[in-house]
Amino acid sequence: QVQLVESGGGLVQTGGSLRLSCAASGSIFRSSSIGWYRQAPGKQRELVAAITTIGITNYSASVKGRFNISRDNAKNTVYLQMNSLKPEDTAVYYCNTGWSLPLSSWGQGTQVTVSS
Repeated sequence: QVQLVESGGGLVQTGGSLRLSCAASGSIFRSSSIGWYRQAPGKQRELVAAITTIGITNYSASVKGRFNISRDNAKNTVYLQMNSLKPEDTAVYYCNTGWSLPLSSWGQGTQVTVSS
């Protein structure tokens, strides 16, 4: 079983940047694709970016070109660099194992708020 801890969220102005971190415990991390999800108030949780064990990435249309997902297997950590942030990016961000569907228990998430 892998445990996931998200961090790095905060309050930022439109156009700003943040880097989120997803730290994982458990040996399964290095053999798992990892996805970043977000959930805005009143909306369903959505997958915004994912990365395979060898670094293949995929992004939702809403963040493509602005967000970059990367991983450091030596540190058991996946990052989400978010640039050119918009108010509609405001959400709680979560990470999870899996390429297109979540396979592990959810962590507590990290709040990202983008002010206009």
